[in-house]
Amino acid sequence: MTTLEVGEGFEVFLADNQKAFGAVREVSRNRQDIIVYVENAGDFVIPAAAVTAVHAQKVIVDRHKLEPRLIEAIARAHAAEDPNI
Repeated sequence: MTTLEVGEGFEVFLADNQKAFGAVREVSRNRQDIIVYVENAGDFVIPAAAVTAVHAQKVIVDRHKLEPRLIEAIARAHAAEDPNI
């Protein structure tokens, strides 16, 4: 999958039916990587090979192609949210 359809500000998900864990901050010049801001963790580089789908300003990625540090950050992305809101 190429990142041709990805734009800055698109939300990033592990699956369509889950909460977004971050947003695209930048698409690399050669469109081989995207820089994603993950809540409570900062910026991460995700290779285009990890992108499985792009639609409706959503980017879906394959968790098996992500670095372990990013997987840990995704698990904590919503930790500071108030579950009552």
